[in-house]
Amino acid sequence: MNNKEKTSPFTPGNPVPIELFVGRLDKINELVRYVGQSSSGKQENVFLVGERGIGKSSLASFLRYYVSTKKNMLGIHVFLGRVSTMEEMVRHIFDEILKEAKTQTWYENIAQLFGNRIRQVGLFDISVTFAPPERDLRELVRDFPAALNNLLQKLKEERAGLFIALDDIDALVDNAEFANWYKSFADDIATHYEKFPVFIMLVGLHEKRDILSNIQPSLMRIFRVIEIEKLTDEEVRTFMSQAFGKADVKVEPEAMEWMVDSSSGLPVMMHEIGDATFWADTDGVIDKDDAVTGLLAAAENIGQKYLTPQVYRAIRSQRYMAILRKFGKRKQFISRYFRKRELEVKLTAEEKRVLNNFLRRMKDLGVIESDIEGGVGAYRFVNDMYPVYIWLESTRFERR
Repeated sequence: MNNKEKTSPFTPGNPVPIELFVGRLDKINELVRYVGQSSSGKQENVFLVGERGIGKSSLASFLRYYVSTKKNMLGIHVFLGRVSTMEEMVRHIFDEILKEAKTQTWYENIAQLFGNRIRQVGLFDISVTFAPPERDLRELVRDFPAALNNLLQKLKEERAGLFIALDDIDALVDNAEFANWYKSFADDIATHYEKFPVFIMLVGLHEKRDILSNIQPSLMRIFRVIEIEKLTDEEVRTFMSQAFGKADVKVEPEAMEWMVDSSSGLPVMMHEIGDATFWADTDGVIDKDDAVTGLLAAAENIGQKYLTPQVYRAIRSQRYMAILRKFGKRKQFISRYFRKRELEVKLTAEEKRVLNNFLRRMKDLGVIESDIEGGVGAYRFVNDMYPVYIWLESTRFERR
């Protein structure tokens, strides 16, 4: 097959397409219950937490699609990136609402609320953006509940409520003003609105939720916390089968098990390994050689894209690679938890001499941390991606 004619079904670094979403059924069912309460008038706040690469954004994207098509709610998924102020957050929210509404027959009904603050953009003015003056943005931050309520009143004949997923919130959460603002927002709704059919979901890391808790401890009582974990091997297998099937590519059983095992239940790994293997194939049939080639290419991509440059260089350095390889020649032997003395017995005399420096360097880089519950000399990788990547890089090193 000519590579120019191929289109990869995998989406590294982006939410998975809705038709390829698998797993999370228990979490979806729980979230759907809360959505149902919102559509009936009860305002709900959810914090979707999980490690990097675990599939939080894909789940949020799937839920937005679900509420839009099955619950008749206006759903938006807002990626805030480096947004760190309340004004920019509110602008992004209303900007997404406008863009979502632009495709609906009732767009003009809510456009009246925005007045001359709407600007036509794109070729032939096919899109819109929310562009109010700074003064208006400050007022919207202060009167956010009232602004949403006015929007709901305009929507009540068309939509059962509003679904808002706020994703990529790292910079926003680091601003102490956000925690205090959100607490006031929730209190205002609880005391002034009998019905407020709005579902808001923050999507972030555990440490970001901890920051909010430290700034405003009472805020945590507002949120229902949904934690997502790794996918099962069967779920990864189903995803791989559907993805390659979508591209009309066959996968031999041994190659499938190699990719499933290497992905370790992490969606970010699934997509990187699947994508690299897809491009390694030349005959429309994925065999073990294709899977191994794809895995080696994926190790390079993952290191460059998801690790900081300092961590990337340290893990790949000859000085530390000899130690890292001792964590296990096979992935199933690599645990997220380890003890110094258990690692030390596998090392050569030279490797033992640099072990303390290695542990100190890995801690400074945020790769490992002390495992308090495990006692003296116990450590843990800060997330599941690190031990899996170390195994991938060790495999790549040996092959090279």
